[in-house]
Amino acid sequence: MKFKRVKLKEAGLDITPLIDVVFLLLIFFLLSSSFIMQPGIKVTLPEATTDDIKTKKDVFVTITRDGSYFLNEEAISLAVLPDKLRVMVAGEVDQLLIVKADREVTHGRVVEVMDIAKRAGIDRLAIATEPKRK
Repeated sequence: MKFKRVKLKEAGLDITPLIDVVFLLLIFFLLSSSFIMQPGIKVTLPEATTDDIKTKKDVFVTITRDGSYFLNEEAISLAVLPDKLRVMVAGEVDQLLIVKADREVTHGRVVEVMDIAKRAGIDRLAIATEPKRK
């Protein structure tokens, strides 16, 4: 008895739809991600174990290592700071002031800025830190 050989087709897996789905997911996650950018003044922040990201528009006062003061990236003198803060928070409820001081800045300068902010009518104060490196 003679049997005919049956040719089997090779079964292949078409991965084109899989690649399409992976690229669509990649594009979706890239577009839906939010990146938080810090203002461009270079200071080395102290580290802390807690981290809280704020999304609403806060007021930033930056104190650099050389003793320069910046209000939301605008260079400012300490004498003008109270008036500028009063104007910025006029009519705002529950405004937050974040002090970004270089780790080399003395504690007295930070306290001085916080005192000025309190007198300007800002009740919520915070000090910016970087997450602790492991």
